[in-house]
Amino acid sequence: MSKRNKLVKFNDLLHADNVYENFNPKSNVLTIAENKELVMKGKWNDLHFKNDQAITLELACGRGEYAIGLAKKHSGRNFIGVDVKGARIWQGSTTAKENNLDNVAFLRTRIEFIDEFFEKNEVEQLWITFADPFVKERKENRRLSALGFLDRYANILKKDGLLNIKTDSPILYYYSLDTLSEHKRFRILYHDADIYRAPFLMDDLEIKTYYEQDHLKKNKTIKFIQAQLID
Repeated sequence: MSKRNKLVKFNDLLHADNVYENFNPKSNVLTIAENKELVMKGKWNDLHFKNDQAITLELACGRGEYAIGLAKKHSGRNFIGVDVKGARIWQGSTTAKENNLDNVAFLRTRIEFIDEFFEKNEVEQLWITFADPFVKERKENRRLSALGFLDRYANILKKDGLLNIKTDSPILYYYSLDTLSEHKRFRILYHDADIYRAPFLMDDLEIKTYYEQDHLKKNKTIKFIQAQLID
């Protein structure tokens, strides 16, 4: 992508009314269209969605394909895609607007700070779809199912809330099974090392991101874990 195209997209984000950006990691203040600053923690339904529908997050959402796919399937729920890459967020935001999806928003920040922007019990489900597996062991604490991240998710999920992990990576799959089994506040409900060998557990697994389609063309197996927050 050219530098000019990136600048155009970043400028678009500054005017988008469905994208919230965090420019200061030491603060939970978010910026939306026309530099309006807001603290959204505990207020997403009141200030943005204007309803009391359940909230689902897609973490490291990339282009927001899963959040958008879920929003199309579930008009009675709210979805927020979270990623740090502005160009990816731009794509998701633009697609949501083109499809008139008012139940999707986007948050540009690092996942390490996720519990700064959501209150306890504010989120019903989390999706992690084809996240970077960080295959080198010295980087395993950066995997989105590392214990430190699970602690953050536990801080924002409702009791009995769900964490869904979809991946092509055996490393991330088995690592996630280990960390979820170790974590005292999560219980694994279901896991499958090859979801295409049998009927899907649920319709939401039918959604295919760009990466999943590419993985399937390369005959990679797609794996899935669903865990529940217990208290």
